[in-house]
Amino acid sequence: MSETPKLKPVVWIGSSKADFQQFPDEVKRFVGYALYKAQQGGKHADAKPLAGFGGAGTLEIVSDHRGDTYRTIYTVRFAGRVYVLHAFQKKSRSGIKTPKSEIELLRARLKRAEKWHTDWLQREQG
Repeated sequence: MSETPKLKPVVWIGSSKADFQQFPDEVKRFVGYALYKAQQGGKHADAKPLAGFGGAGTLEIVSDHRGDTYRTIYTVRFAGRVYVLHAFQKKSRSGIKTPKSEIELLRARLKRAEKWHTDWLQREQG
């Protein structure tokens, strides 16, 4: 009998959960599956490292739906948890580059995730 692997909890930072919940159902299912793979310790085939965030620890999943693009950024940088940093609909009609304001928000939320993770580890260790 095989044992079911323990899933890492998903922690939503800032407004990421509320923003994600506004996505179309098809997009939520697609991104949800990518997050599930991360919870298992794996990586969805469409999850790509986010440039400028130090390697493969911060990932982006992009889903196109009826001409709109939805992006969800999460990090697996901190052991034992998956932190969703941001979920948003891309508004720009040209280029694929993430706007500077979004990058600044991501950096702030990544710092918040690091703090939350440190606090969580301290509580766990008692």
